[in-house]
Amino acid sequence: MTPGSPRTPYHELTARLDSCNVPPQLKDQILKCAQFHTSPAPGVLIGAFMVDYAMELLGLTADEKLFGVCETPKCLPDALQVIARCTTGNNRLKVVPIGKFAITLNAATNGFTADAIRVYVDLKKLKKFPIIDMWYANSPDYDKKTMDGKLQTEIFRAGRKILSSERVRIRVAGKRKWKPVTCPGCGETVPDYLIEGDHCGACGSMKYYETIG
Repeated sequence: MTPGSPRTPYHELTARLDSCNVPPQLKDQILKCAQFHTSPAPGVLIGAFMVDYAMELLGLTADEKLFGVCETPKCLPDALQVIARCTTGNNRLKVVPIGKFAITLNAATNGFTADAIRVYVDLKKLKKFPIIDMWYANSPDYDKKTMDGKLQTEIFRAGRKILSSERVRIRVAGKRKWKPVTCPGCGETVPDYLIEGDHCGACGSMKYYETIG
C-alpha cells in the first residue's frame, strides 16, 4: 500500500521529504502516518512533527507508556497512534473535540494528575508560511488540485517552526471498578458507570442506530 493519494504518489512524497532534509527516522514515521491514515493529509503530516516534538520535550520514547489527548478528531489522532502508540483500543488516547489543532502527551502515573507537554500550531508563527496559513485558515484561495505539493513541501520545510509548546498539568482518570448491568431497554450488558438513569447510552443520549430487521 502506498501512503499517498492519487495526487501524491509515494515516490513524490518521499522525494519531497528528502529535498527538505527531514531526518531519516522522522521521515519513516511520517510515511507510516500517511500509510495508516490512507493519505498524506496535511493534518497528519503536521501531526507527525507535533508528536515527535512533544516526545523530545518529555525526554521519552514510544517504548515507554505514553498517554495522549488530542483536541480535534481530524487527522491528528492518527499521528499519536502511530508514533506514540497511544490508541483508543489501549485506552491511552483521548479525543476532546474542541476544534484546536493541539495535542497533550504525558508519561504514565499512579496519581490523579500528571505533568504533561502540550504542543499546538502557533498562529503567529504560521504567518511565515503563507501556503500552510492559507490551508489552515480554510481559505477559498487554497486550491487542492494545484497547491497540494507546495503545501507538503512547506510543511516539511517548516517542521517545528510553526509549533509552540507549554507545560501543563492534567487530570488523570484511574482504572474504575465496575460491575455488569443489564439494560432493560435493549437487554444488553454494559458497565454500571455507563448507565444513564436506568438505561444504557445506546437507549439514551448516545443512540446512533435503529434496528431494521
